[in-house]
Amino acid sequence: MSRPEKHSLTLGGHRTSVSLEPEFWVAFRDIAAERGIPINQLAAEIDAARGVEMGLATAIRLHVLAWYRTRA
Repeated sequence: MSRPEKHSLTLGGHRTSVSLEPEFWVAFRDIAAERGIPINQLAAEIDAARGVEMGLATAIRLHVLAWYRTRA
């Protein structure tokens, strides 16, 4: 895996930065595309469902993992 890359997302009208490895960014965009939604919408859904103890980047990684596990 490569070093994390920081990208900006908009959640509820507010900009936030998330650092993910490039492979996770690709998978995250692929999931959004497959669902036919923008990545900001997918990030907002993940953000709303995560617990307060979990960071957004971790929640996104776990969502990507769960997505691919259900398809394996």
